[in-house]
Amino acid sequence: HVQLVESGGGSVQAGGSLTLSCTISGAKHNNYCMAWFRQAPEKEREGVAAITNGGVSTYYADSVKGRLTISQDNAVNTIYLQMNTLNPEDTAMYYCWADPNPARCPFVVGVSGTRVRPTDSGYWGQGTQVTVSS
Repeated sequence: HVQLVESGGGSVQAGGSLTLSCTISGAKHNNYCMAWFRQAPEKEREGVAAITNGGVSTYYADSVKGRLTISQDNAVNTIYLQMNTLNPEDTAMYYCWADPNPARCPFVVGVSGTRVRPTDSGYWGQGTQVTVSS
């Protein structure tokens, strides 16, 4: 039974930084696609970053490139999302997602026009709130 547990959300002023963590347990192998999605009030859930192949392959939404960095520590089964230069538009609930098929990773951020949807297969964490004030 796969479980994802997120931590690290909070409130920060514009220009500040936060780091989110997500630890996976119960995975059947060590090459899942793992990713971060976010959902702001009254908006659709969107993929912001994904990682697979032991951290070698990473994917980012255009809106976060250069500000958010996804990384992976296989020794502790955890991925991280380092968020810098935050702005109020980054305010959202952030969700960790994992799928045993690493080929799905590019679709987290919509490569080739295909996107992972919240109703698709995969495992979700409970979410962690990030609030950025101006």
